Amino acid sequence: MKKLVSFLFGVLLLQPLFAQEKGIMNNKDSEHVVFKSINIGDCKWTEGFWADKFKVCEEAMIPYMGEVLTGDVGHALNNFKIAAGMKEGEHKGMKWHDGDFYKYMEAMMYMYAQNGDEKLISTLEEYIDIIGKAQAEDGYLQTQVQITDKERFGNRQYHEMYNAGHLMTSACIYERVTGKTNFLDIAIKHADFLYEQFLPETPKELMRFGFNQTQIMGLVELYRTTKDQRYLELAEHFINLRGKSKIWPDAVANYKFIGDMVQERTPLRKEKTAEGHAVLALYFYAGAADVYAETGEKALINALDRLWGDVVNKKMYVTGACGQTHHGVSSHVDMIHEGFLQEYMMPNLSAYNETCANICNAMFNYRMLGLHGEAKYGDIMELVLFNSALSGISIEGKEYFYANPLRACKLGYKPKNNTEFVSRKPYIKCFCCPPNLVRTIAKVSGWAYSLTKNGVAVNLYGGNELKTKMLDGSVVELTQKTQYPWQGSISVTVNKAKKTPFDIQMRIPEWAKGATLKVNGKNVDTEVVAGQYATIERKWKKGDEISLELPMDIKLLEGNPLIEEVRNQAAIKRGPVVYCVESPDLPKETSILDVYLPVKSNFTATYDPNLLGGVTTINGTMKIRKTNKTEMYNELSSKTFVDYSAKLVPYFAWANRGDAEMTVWVPIVW
Repeated sequence: MKKLVSFLFGVLLLQPLFAQEKGIMNNKDSEHVVFKSINIGDCKWTEGFWADKFKVCEEAMIPYMGEVLTGDVGHALNNFKIAAGMKEGEHKGMKWHDGDFYKYMEAMMYMYAQNGDEKLISTLEEYIDIIGKAQAEDGYLQTQVQITDKERFGNRQYHEMYNAGHLMTSACIYERVTGKTNFLDIAIKHADFLYEQFLPETPKELMRFGFNQTQIMGLVELYRTTKDQRYLELAEHFINLRGKSKIWPDAVANYKFIGDMVQERTPLRKEKTAEGHAVLALYFYAGAADVYAETGEKALINALDRLWGDVVNKKMYVTGACGQTHHGVSSHVDMIHEGFLQEYMMPNLSAYNETCANICNAMFNYRMLGLHGEAKYGDIMELVLFNSALSGISIEGKEYFYANPLRACKLGYKPKNNTEFVSRKPYIKCFCCPPNLVRTIAKVSGWAYSLTKNGVAVNLYGGNELKTKMLDGSVVELTQKTQYPWQGSISVTVNKAKKTPFDIQMRIPEWAKGATLKVNGKNVDTEVVAGQYATIERKWKKGDEISLELPMDIKLLEGNPLIEEVRNQAAIKRGPVVYCVESPDLPKETSILDVYLPVKSNFTATYDPNLLGGVTTINGTMKIRKTNKTEMYNELSSKTFVDYSAKLVPYFAWANRGDAEMTVWVPIVW
């Protein structure tokens, strides 16, 4: 008996350890995934850029967000307490505010997987207890509907499915990180409720239901966690429902939220172009990628490949941002909101580029990287992370942008709404973006490496330590040292490896033409091609060192000639980082619109540890033209330019020195 008790006690102690043998996406058993996720917590940042960001996330981003969402300003936790009968009051916040809170909880989970702070778990346990009490007996859970007695599924804008998706994802992560099932039980109860509502056959009045399709990703994660086939079946069913019904305003949608806006005009498998709300579309694509990972349906991956090409090659900004407009029309002339315009329509001043859309672009590309194992998807992930994602939060980690334009100035475009502004805000009423970004920063170490059929792929560069099990069960330990993206020298040292040969694949970014790769100081016998993974297969031993040198040239980029908004303009990029001109670095009372770029500029890069948390600036001579023209059209006068010593800062760091003008694209002087 004593032996049995001792054994059971040992199992309980090891339960969290077993839980950590699961990746962020838990796709090791997914037959159609080429690059599989490493286990949560297997990679830890140790130095450099991402280690610094992670520290800010730990010390400022998550604590501050907790204060906001559990207090009266954010009111998210209060909503659950009111729904649970633990507190009197009214629902406050957007209809999707439950989902915002689940994302914040998810960020705490990733942080715990890294630092083991038990206070995070005790706090999460309190939240889970409240959420469980708020859940209806039949499994339904959406605090606004429950508090206000609105009709369940009475309007797709209630975001019931969106909240459900983040609930299921967050609950799966909690089980993987802690081994506890209390949050997972809530998610299962809710998923079972959805299954009964929508399958085996969806009622006619719900055929078109759904707005932001995060439930597809959540259901696939729940399937991977529980192995219950019903959840994968329901996830695929939600994909199949889109685009099958006639398009008209009805009880579940008004005229603003139908058609291309919500990806229901055309079935996904037949879709050729990215349409509608950028966040809705990219979450939908990411969910479809998850379904394909389990089913291998050719029509799905063919559609995703087409849509990826349309987004990246015709509708994505140089910063990796997506969603060109706040309001507009699709290619089928459906009204759209926060969404994609037609190809090559890329305004700068009025560019919307919601932070969530940019993050969703990275999420979609992470999944496509897993499905195809091609470097181009890692390139887009990296582009977003270093530019249009991080621009959504301040250096200190407590203020946020919702929209991310590529130009800001006092003249011209002056939006009057609660999502577009020239300085970051400590709280945005529409709070979906901040927790989305914070959970991404908390988990991005999990994207740094993937497990391949015969080894490990290095996707993202940053100082870190990796301790993981490869797919054959053998342990590999690596240490990466680098000051990337400020420097191009990357060192990966093998600390532990199996005795038989295996692969280490190094992503060579598309911009890194001329990169060199060595092992123990000697050139490798493999081709190093920009835009591909370089595969090194050998019998590794402790102390082996891979040295990758990426050329960090300063490059002037021009847009496709069909992008009228950037004709005869250039953007400046060094490595993966896009730069901008910002008014704190201009002569006093100089407009950003008066700045010009000599095409033969000689720029240099200098690291400044005391500026904007430590960044590399680009320095050189640019020109200022004083126009002082205020009419709609003016007679062209002789151009008088004055040289000035310019300093450009990374785009992600703009607006951290007070209200400022800024531009990424600068007119060229030939």
